Amino acid sequence: MVSLIQQILRTDAAGMPLEWVDYREAVKLHFLGQIAYTCGEPLFRLHGGTNALTQQRSSVTVHSIIATFGASQAKSRLTKSYTPPLNNRALFQRDDHLCLYCGDRFHKSVLSRDHVRPVSQGGPDVWTNVVTACVRCNTHKAGRTPEQAGMELLAIPFKPTHAEYIYLQGRNVLADQMEFLRAHFPRTSPLHDRFHQ
Repeated sequence: MVSLIQQILRTDAAGMPLEWVDYREAVKLHFLGQIAYTCGEPLFRLHGGTNALTQQRSSVTVHSIIATFGASQAKSRLTKSYTPPLNNRALFQRDDHLCLYCGDRFHKSVLSRDHVRPVSQGGPDVWTNVVTACVRCNTHKAGRTPEQAGMELLAIPFKPTHAEYIYLQGRNVLADQMEFLRAHFPRTSPLHDRFHQ
């Protein structure tokens, strides 16, 4: 059985992923008439009160993916110039909780954001200049580039697209939600490899 904390993927009517919402927001959108269509698996059925006139009890089935009407800012997120906000949670997800220096997988509590070209050497705090590093490797690298520290970078950092970022922000992403989001990833996305492991 799916828990009420399960996130629901919200898209616009054209199917562009927008955000994750909880079941309360999904039900609210349903009763406001904002749902264009649903897809994915039905997660749960919620029941409301009984109408005094009709004696009918209200209920709504919440699906894993809901498409909504209304103006969308998603088009601006489709451009190559769109940059999703950089945060450690999404960064660690992008790099699959691997230290990109030693190659070991760690819990988020012992991971850190490493600037490939250090800030002290003019390196920017952007997706294409940051990688996930364990505290030990980050401390060893210090304020040096990987070359200066004699360390090998195991993957090239990349800026996620909007759909990739939505995936990275998800918690307990269901299989149907994952497939839906993957269809919006660029063909060259490094995240595709993760699904074949």
